[in-house]
Amino acid sequence: MNLSLKIARRYLFAKKSTNAINIITGISVLGIAVGVAALLLVLSVFNGFEDLITGMYSSFNPDIKIVPIEGKTFSVDSARIARLQNIDGVQVVAQTLEETAFFEYKNSQDVGTLKGVDEFYALVTGLDSTIREGRYKLRDGTIENAVLGLGMRNKLQVNVDDLFAPLIVYMPKSREVGMFEQQFRRLSAYPVGTFINQQEFNNKYVITSIEFARQLLDAPETVSALELRLRPGVSQNRVIEQIKAEMGADFFVKNRYEQEKAFMRIMNIEKWLSFAIAGLMLLLVSFNMVGALWMIVLEKQKDIAILKSMGALDQMVRNIFLSEGLLLSLLGICIGFVLAILIYGAQKTFGLVSIPGNFVVEAYPISMRFIDFVVVAITVAAIGLLASIPPALRAQRVSALIREE
Repeated sequence: MNLSLKIARRYLFAKKSTNAINIITGISVLGIAVGVAALLLVLSVFNGFEDLITGMYSSFNPDIKIVPIEGKTFSVDSARIARLQNIDGVQVVAQTLEETAFFEYKNSQDVGTLKGVDEFYALVTGLDSTIREGRYKLRDGTIENAVLGLGMRNKLQVNVDDLFAPLIVYMPKSREVGMFEQQFRRLSAYPVGTFINQQEFNNKYVITSIEFARQLLDAPETVSALELRLRPGVSQNRVIEQIKAEMGADFFVKNRYEQEKAFMRIMNIEKWLSFAIAGLMLLLVSFNMVGALWMIVLEKQKDIAILKSMGALDQMVRNIFLSEGLLLSLLGICIGFVLAILIYGAQKTFGLVSIPGNFVVEAYPISMRFIDFVVVAITVAAIGLLASIPPALRAQRVSALIREE
């Protein structure tokens, strides 16, 4: 073991001549431990929300989404669908067509987004697993059905148990029409289910069959997106490159993160801003460690003088107290990790901190990741090293000879 580190370890655990030094040292270690636990729990709570929201998005957004760079729709043939399906790693390909529409149900009216999907869409996204009432079935023979987001269902006051009340969908005609001609195409579908997902999806989407949407838009063989589900364990980047090669330069190929890029970026900014604020608080706490190390230096002046008389260099003396600061930090890190893990286990098991109001979950979600332990440990060790520099420089200036009073 390095001599500087060995002496620093001895100073850390040896009993001090003045009890106040032990108290201040203990307080500094406790402050670091609490700060470490706070940093780790802040990151874990944001991880929990990220996992929760990503999971909710995954029941509506696919693994891969192909959309045109220009325009809102494009034509697709069965041969291209087959080639995409044959790419190694692609499990299912679904066709979707969405457009803004006007909806009417009995005496209620509202504007939303009509999304027509094919029979593979539920396999791609798992939307059928989010049905809150009714069922997920878009066609009963020749009868067209509709599944509404919870928000749209409430705004239109839809009763999915009323089998005789249709949902009327209006879509403006794309071609020019005469003065006395109908300006809108109008078709009916029967509400059979309600899904619950992200609020933005709940409040605007009505899901129907893609045939219904194409008929309403008068756009056969047209889609607004191709949505793909990948096989578990495949390299997403490799599959995306193959899809780009197949689709060409006229299409965006988006992974799950890129489909909600703005939202995920905001979440990451909030996460690391919260981490930075907690880190600044820990930096203030580190002044306790500066005080503790400074008092140890004052107490050990005679030891330092003896070491220098025996040939110890200034660099060695400085390294002793730098190591002392790092050891104090590491002790605080270890205690903080244990404290954070205990709180994490209690939150996961008992839900110590609940979320007020009518939210998707009752308690704050939390998720620990190994990389967070690494980031927190490096951050706190760096703060501890900075805090130990002033006392180490003070120790370095102690003379080899001490005048006896």
